[in-house]
Amino acid sequence: MTIDPTPRPSFSAPDPKAPSRSVAIVGGGITGLTCAFWLARQGVPVTVFEADDRVGGVIRSVSRDGYLAEFGPNSILETSPKIVALIRDAGLEGRRLYSSPEAENRYLVRGGRPISLPASPFKFFGTRLFSTGAKLRLLIEPFVRRAPADQEETVAAFVLRRLGREWLDYAINPMIAGIYAGDPTRLSVRHAFPRLHTVEQRYGSLILGQFLGARERRRRGEVSKQEARKVSFDQGLQVLTDALAAYLGPAVRCRTAVHGLTRTAAGWRVVARTGETEQTSEHAGVLLAVPAHRLADLAIEGASAPSLDRLREIHYPPVASVVLGFRRSEVVHPLDGFGMLIPAVEPFRILGTLFSSSLFPHRAPEGHVTLTSYVGGVRAPDLALRPEEELYSITVADLRQLLGVRGEPTFRHTVCYPRAIPQYEVGYGRYKDLMDNLERTAPGVFLAGHFRNGISLGDSIIAGHDVADRIAAWLPR
Repeated sequence: MTIDPTPRPSFSAPDPKAPSRSVAIVGGGITGLTCAFWLARQGVPVTVFEADDRVGGVIRSVSRDGYLAEFGPNSILETSPKIVALIRDAGLEGRRLYSSPEAENRYLVRGGRPISLPASPFKFFGTRLFSTGAKLRLLIEPFVRRAPADQEETVAAFVLRRLGREWLDYAINPMIAGIYAGDPTRLSVRHAFPRLHTVEQRYGSLILGQFLGARERRRRGEVSKQEARKVSFDQGLQVLTDALAAYLGPAVRCRTAVHGLTRTAAGWRVVARTGETEQTSEHAGVLLAVPAHRLADLAIEGASAPSLDRLREIHYPPVASVVLGFRRSEVVHPLDGFGMLIPAVEPFRILGTLFSSSLFPHRAPEGHVTLTSYVGGVRAPDLALRPEEELYSITVADLRQLLGVRGEPTFRHTVCYPRAIPQYEVGYGRYKDLMDNLERTAPGVFLAGHFRNGISLGDSIIAGHDVADRIAAWLPR
């Protein structure tokens, strides 16, 4: 789908032909585009190299038959002023959509039924989601001793120690599936959820940290992910990446894969290939913002930089997104919320479902609804790789049980990412150390993206902003 981003008239495309201060951006996903946008606005010449025939990475919106489906993420959590600034400066405030206030319920499946998460402490004590024992366990959480600061725990071990088995099975496990498509017995608290680790070390309690940490966030102008508003655009998230690409104009080079960097007296020579044609260009600095497994294929010469080959070890499980449209009259559930997550202990094969047309308008024709479900991940990687027809059958079967879906889909769209989300598992620090070492030993080379700065779309936008600041500060030297 082609979207007119209508950038501000004052925008102008940067000149990519100024080698003395120019910066090469390797990767045209949201991190690379955000960095390029901020640098270009400061007058720094940039060139974005993207191996695919389009920019945006996993952000892609498709419009068909009155439905709008997202290939990857469905919304941005507005956790930081940097996200607000990007939307404003890209000229997209008039196209921004906030999620419907009527779609704030979040459902967890227990006993084969979606049950709404309680929205207040009073409602929490009346919910059927958790037993009386699990509720009482919260009362002793502030008295649980913090772990040694240098100890690395799995998320599962952390939750079992502080909250108990029921919280792990029916709260944290489905949350991990919804965020990472991952396994809490493998993910590291320190790296996958660094704020949880910090809260325990600073306050000794998650409950106390929830209240005391809120003050610090307010001082920084930040919002917790639980409270942040969900943002999209009138024609989907691709509106944002198309607007950034339109601003950059000829500085974006698609179908151009970078396969080598060579240190020169003035900076870095980038060796790229378009089809069968090899080309080189000179730049003062380089941002590497492609997935970690692609970084492992990059040759860096003329510096004492370490090999990136170990980045191949980072686990990227496959995930399939299955978007289905139904007549509203053929779905029993009120769909009055964000969506539902499914614990591994429940007998279903999908990881969860977003109520996409409840969240934002223009996602389904009048009298219809759009449901976006996810299959696979670490929990069931083989399922994500099944043929499309089988993915549809698996998803519809679960939705019939969970949401009371009747009839056949009026819209179908699926996409599978064989390497979807990097897993910040125990020991992930060795990869972060490798990235830090590269930046130290190869001055002018920077790394940012979901393999380093957090996996959410908001994390990637903030990472692109922050690395642009680092590059701009480094350039005069």
